[in-house]
Amino acid sequence: MSGRQLHLNVNLLHSGVYPSAWRLPESRPDAFIDIDHVVRVARIAERGKLDAIFLADTPAINDRIDYRPFNALEPTVVLAAVAAATRHVGLVATASTTYNEPYNLARRFASLDLVSRGRAGWNVVTTADASAGRNFGFAGVSDHGARYARAREFTDLVHALWDSWEDDAFVGDKASGRFIDTDKVHAIDHRGAH
Repeated sequence: MSGRQLHLNVNLLHSGVYPSAWRLPESRPDAFIDIDHVVRVARIAERGKLDAIFLADTPAINDRIDYRPFNALEPTVVLAAVAAATRHVGLVATASTTYNEPYNLARRFASLDLVSRGRAGWNVVTTADASAGRNFGFAGVSDHGARYARAREFTDLVHALWDSWEDDAFVGDKASGRFIDTDKVHAIDHRGAH
């Protein structure tokens, strides 16, 4: 045996991968905004012993909304609902380092990880889409090197934030009035180029 493992996931895309799949007779055109559809697919994946469901995302709506569904719902919110309806399947979402801030994203995924009891995963991407840039007030997109330099710093900072609280920092001792062991909470004093 080589010791290698195969992980199977379902890439859950609204009504299907093919842009016009929503037009099939058995398809649900509103699946892209239907949490019940997502939960149903996640439960099927869990019953089938798949490792995770995956939600792709982009911080912009595609340019052909008149012809096909798009990624409308924010993935970590959707996966929080899926977490409540499942027990074992992993919950992976895309989030861009280009158009997010490290603290907010670290908090969202840490929250998802807590409510799902350790099943959250982050698909780290940079975004090179001009319409996404315009959503955030930019005329264009930053060049490849700048996006990836920011992504490296961003992911390092997110990991530092996740590790800033030791696992046993919470005390909750009513008798002593001690809520948190502050020696086990570490400030992140980040200074970087981005």
